[in-house]
Amino acid sequence: MLKLIASSRIHRMHPTLLRPAHDSASPLLRVFGSLGGLSRRNTDVGGRYFFCSDSGNGSDQVVDAGFQAAEESQSKASAIVPTYPRPEDYLTVLALPLIHRPLFPGFYMPVFVKDPKLLAALQESRERQAPYAGAFLLKDEAEADPSVISSSDTDKNVYDLKGKELFNRLHEVGTLAQISSIHGDQVILIGHRRLRITEMVSEDPLTVKVDHLKDKTYNKDDDIIKATSFEVISTLRDVLKTSSLWRDHVQTYTKHIGDFTYPRLADFGAAISGANKLQCQQVLEELDVYKRLKLTLELVKKEMEISKIQESIAKAIEEKISGEQRRYLLNEQLKAIKKELGLETDDKTALTGKFRERIEPKREKCPPHILQVIDEELAKLQLLEASSSEFSVTRNYLDWLTALPWGEYSDENFDVTRAQKILDEDHYGLTDVKERILEFIAVGKLRGTSQGKIICLSGPPGVGKTSIGRSVARALNRKFFRFSVGGLADVAEIKGHRRTYIGAMPGKMVQCLKNVGTSNPLVLIDEIDKLGRGHAGDPASALLELLDPEQNANFLDHYLDVPIDLSKVLFVCTANVVEMIPNPLLDRMEVVAIAGYITDEKMHIARDYLEKTTREACGIKPEQVEVTDAALLSLIENYCREAGVRNLQKHIEKIYRKIALQLVRQGEIIDATVCSAQSMEPMKDKVDSDELTLDTVQKENSELVEGSDTKKAGETCDAVEEVQTGLSSDQSQSLEVSKESEEDKDIETKTIEKVLVDKSNLTDFVGKPVFHAERIYDQTPVGVVMGLAWTAMGGSTLYIETTFVEEGEGKGTLHLTGQLGDVMKESAQIAHTVARAILLEKKPENPFFANSKLHLHVPAGATPKDGPSAGCTMTTSLLSLAMKKPVKKDLAMTGEVTLTGKILPIGGVKEKTIAARRSEVRTIIFPSANRRDFDELAPNVKEGLDVHFVDDYMQIFNLAFGDEQSQNIK
Repeated sequence: MLKLIASSRIHRMHPTLLRPAHDSASPLLRVFGSLGGLSRRNTDVGGRYFFCSDSGNGSDQVVDAGFQAAEESQSKASAIVPTYPRPEDYLTVLALPLIHRPLFPGFYMPVFVKDPKLLAALQESRERQAPYAGAFLLKDEAEADPSVISSSDTDKNVYDLKGKELFNRLHEVGTLAQISSIHGDQVILIGHRRLRITEMVSEDPLTVKVDHLKDKTYNKDDDIIKATSFEVISTLRDVLKTSSLWRDHVQTYTKHIGDFTYPRLADFGAAISGANKLQCQQVLEELDVYKRLKLTLELVKKEMEISKIQESIAKAIEEKISGEQRRYLLNEQLKAIKKELGLETDDKTALTGKFRERIEPKREKCPPHILQVIDEELAKLQLLEASSSEFSVTRNYLDWLTALPWGEYSDENFDVTRAQKILDEDHYGLTDVKERILEFIAVGKLRGTSQGKIICLSGPPGVGKTSIGRSVARALNRKFFRFSVGGLADVAEIKGHRRTYIGAMPGKMVQCLKNVGTSNPLVLIDEIDKLGRGHAGDPASALLELLDPEQNANFLDHYLDVPIDLSKVLFVCTANVVEMIPNPLLDRMEVVAIAGYITDEKMHIARDYLEKTTREACGIKPEQVEVTDAALLSLIENYCREAGVRNLQKHIEKIYRKIALQLVRQGEIIDATVCSAQSMEPMKDKVDSDELTLDTVQKENSELVEGSDTKKAGETCDAVEEVQTGLSSDQSQSLEVSKESEEDKDIETKTIEKVLVDKSNLTDFVGKPVFHAERIYDQTPVGVVMGLAWTAMGGSTLYIETTFVEEGEGKGTLHLTGQLGDVMKESAQIAHTVARAILLEKKPENPFFANSKLHLHVPAGATPKDGPSAGCTMTTSLLSLAMKKPVKKDLAMTGEVTLTGKILPIGGVKEKTIAARRSEVRTIIFPSANRRDFDELAPNVKEGLDVHFVDDYMQIFNLAFGDEQSQNIK
């Protein structure tokens, strides 16, 4: 039997371990023994036992089994421990599955046993002096490739096999293995003889009946067998010249060979070869000695060819490597080996193949001029050295060119009904914006294709401009890409860098096309009114080509330097103030104004969108909280008066966060009280039920708890749907203490239905109101008139006050305060002149303006104010003071006045109308030119308003001062 013992320890072992070869095999052994002479100088092999083993990657290794097994066997005559009964007496054995390679007779192998039952059975067998088991190779799964190394995940799946399933996966022929030692879950096996499974005895652990196999009879003097064996030995001799690992194997084998036989030579060659497990299993299953030698000869011949390739590679590399490059030896060898085996080609060929493979599916749709550029660059790449800087520039350029979606478009959905549904789901109101989007979809449906348009959504912050763009993309079934140009000062962000620059990159549009993978996305350009202008050019001018439908069909990026068709891209821009957009850029866009939301719309948005989303985000159930309409209305009017709803969302989130904290705190108190109530059950038995009922204190949360019910202690918990708090903590006190101490230990029962947020307790959640009523006067006094103003946050009412300072001959002057801009200062001077002319016409005897020093003030002096729509309000204020007549109650006006008294149109009609409604104004004066703007407003905005349209100031004079009876003060 073959024993493989560490050569460096051999001289310290028992002499009986060094048995000479049998005389009958001496000629063959002498020839084979000469192999050991090739490596006499290499006698120390590191104190290792040599055997064919398998590691996690399925490779053959020389494994250190340690010297402990050798020390345990020093008192015995052989490395294989003799046992009684003999190995051939074992006809029923435990089945050990081998994952990577079979175990050959005479070789060591460590296996890891993950099944605790099987490990315990092996340990028990070893303690019973019957340390034998059957080692059988596992079959691969039906779809598995035996040439591919299995991963650790596959190993884990194999360890899970049990019983019948494991039995069906085992090869029939295996090896009777002696259990040499067990360390944890590692079992060291020594192969003895071949076995064949006949039937399964038990499933857990798997035990099988076996037949012991013997080699077929053969004539050891047969010339063919001798020739085959000598060819095996000759091949081993050749391999020894190149592989030191083989030298170690052969040297150990020749020193410790027992009775040399041809079958063992075949087993030895197969065991130490690099063949896959199926080929090794084929050798193990072959009982014909001649056929087994032939199979082994094929395996060692393959090893010889591999050794020759290795030697040629080593020689080629050694010629190439110079003294300075010697540190790169290992990497170069690895590359050469991969190239020789065909696993990997060189960098340039691989890159070219990758780029050609990437552009191939798009070749039919790709424009011809793009294909020409790609082919030219690929040819250029082949001529460049991989170490040159131009190589990396060309590689990156080709990477971008081949990654773009040339001619690839997503299928658009022109279903107007579906688009209407999506827009209504995401946004409330905004009828004009939705109508414009539906018009665009309808035109696309009739034409069969949608030409890219540029839409600019303008409006105050928080009205949903960005989210509208996302909804439009979803309605059209287009890919969505957003980038903000706020503060952008570098033209290269839009047009890209030249390729010659270090770190050059394409512009945002090329990056967009690569990211979305289609040539017709919806691109949202945010904050286009906030473009910067730096030393690197003017980005607003760079956007002209991008946003021009006539030019962007051949958009030229500086990096790619080839025309790109952006005509199918739908551009949506957002801006807060349209006036800040340069005129040439604004001319290319179709502006859709979003004025903001009135109170009714904010109520719907808060109820249907914001509150629902916030409640889910905070993890609060609908039945736990109720926010009343009065609370929401107060929140909108006193805290969130701006045109958008972003601030309203922040306040709703603040309310729900505080509610969440309150619910969690109450839940912890309830849990603690319930626990204390359970621990007090024995005490409750001693307390008289009548006294307990009389002394029970039931409390109700008057502020935050709605619908609290007072329950008696005798009622069952089934009648209470809400969480109840339990007993007080003073459970150890007796019933004979004072009445005050008895109340401290009485049971409190709290029934919580839901948290109520009402107008009365709103300040507990969001603090004191931010805004107060814009209406300062219930009845405007003399010299005070309410005007209407537009701001970036929406509309607001604005009082203009005029007062008399002093009177004197020729002292007719006007002093202005309130941080007014140049336009409003000029409007005040015009209003002063117009008011003098009207007063002179109406009351020629009144010299008020000629002899009076006046002071005109616009309140909120800390806020800068400017705009061309306060002229008529200032004129009315001056006339009111001059005639000592207050204007009508609930009157507000807006409009610019000329020196001849004509009223010019103004902007922001919707915002100003909303501001008037918020201040409970019922009568509004607008210029006649704004009648069309007012008619387009929603009916709920115009409801209950008395609106007058004027084109001359005398009409305002009659409306403000004409009806004497309507000026009564309530």
